[in-house]
Amino acid sequence: MPRVGRVTETGTQRSFASRVRHWLRVLREDLWTLRADPLPRFEHVRWLPHAVLCLAALGITLGDTAQLQDNGRLAFGLAFPIAVAQGGAVVLALRRPIPAWWLSLAATLLGALAVRQRLLAGDAHDFTWPWTAGGLIAHLLVLLLLALRVPARVAAAALALSLLVTYVLQNVVGAPEQQDTGVLAILLFAVAAALGMALRGRREARAELGRQTTITAEERARRTVLEERSRIARELHDVVAHHMSVISIQAQVAPHLAENPSDELKENLAGIRQNALDALTELRRVLGVLRSENPRTPADPYGLGEPGAGAAPDAPQPMLDRLDALIENTRAAGLDVSTDIRGEAPPYPTGVELSAYRIIQEALSNALRHAPGSEVRVEVAHDFHGLRLGVVNSRPQRTVPPSPGAGHGLLGMRERATMLGGHLTAAPTEQGGFAVSAFLPRGDTPPPSHT
Repeated sequence: MPRVGRVTETGTQRSFASRVRHWLRVLREDLWTLRADPLPRFEHVRWLPHAVLCLAALGITLGDTAQLQDNGRLAFGLAFPIAVAQGGAVVLALRRPIPAWWLSLAATLLGALAVRQRLLAGDAHDFTWPWTAGGLIAHLLVLLLLALRVPARVAAAALALSLLVTYVLQNVVGAPEQQDTGVLAILLFAVAAALGMALRGRREARAELGRQTTITAEERARRTVLEERSRIARELHDVVAHHMSVISIQAQVAPHLAENPSDELKENLAGIRQNALDALTELRRVLGVLRSENPRTPADPYGLGEPGAGAAPDAPQPMLDRLDALIENTRAAGLDVSTDIRGEAPPYPTGVELSAYRIIQEALSNALRHAPGSEVRVEVAHDFHGLRLGVVNSRPQRTVPPSPGAGHGLLGMRERATMLGGHLTAAPTEQGGFAVSAFLPRGDTPPPSHT
């Protein structure tokens, strides 16, 4: 039994010794380095803090030289290098804070031991010891600059060693006839290190919050685009499915419309019908997947209608012939809407009409949300190249209530226009309103160039 106890005790001692060696190794890696860590330029004041610190370093050098030489009775050849080292540590801390901390601590230690000899010899009296006024300010600034840029673990280690050196000089080494500065130095160093660590933690938290906000905004925009594309794909597949159904029926009826159709004709028409049915089956399968995986089904608060929101799955998609009903619903919701339709509407592909309706619908919904009480003008122009749309609202007449969305509807409108080979612009007007302008090509003519 005793042997087991000794083995356990030895194992505990080895474990403790291992932890101590590990801590010392980490401490050496943290503090025994010459790596650069420049102080960044501030956004508004830019180089002003650097200039202020350089002026402070000059004042520390001049003041500490005078104090060491006049009150400490040190020769100029010794007082000046010590003061230069303490002032230079502040400047060095702008780029290399850890070497600057070592330089400040070493200069203070050397000056304290040199002044102690003068105090023991009776040449100096009532000297601030172990920290001179200049040395105290210099080390305070160095600790603050160090804590602003290194991890809290490193700043705490530097602070602990500074306090240890101060304690040993004040209470172990000691000096006669001196004004103690050890307690003041310990308090000021602790405050400087704590302030630097707090500011660094706040800066890191703000940077992390900015990164998370950016990631969230990008993810939201990506998800919105994907949902809008899914909705567009569902609508277009509905349109294609309709045409494929018509092809299948026409291929089935065609043999009965001809007298004595040949077997080759019947076979070709049967192949056309079968291919149409196969394509229709695949399209309906894709349509079912899109409908089942689309999570976006918000209610329409203004009664303008939202694709997939409360409508029957097989309900016909809205076209331009339903534009009057959409505008009447918007007027009933509280907007003064006028229309300007120019040109004669040619036969458009179904996808063009559907996208045009959705763009006007989304623009009117945005006007209701963000410009209550405004006047809205809806322009629809038909020409040889395609369909031109414009929705312009005036300045809102009432306070705009908070509304979610963050421009996601604009992303959807742009997706629709781009998918059809057109373009869309949306921007505030000089009068305080908002304008949406779009061009959708007919599909059988090349789109005109635009800027």
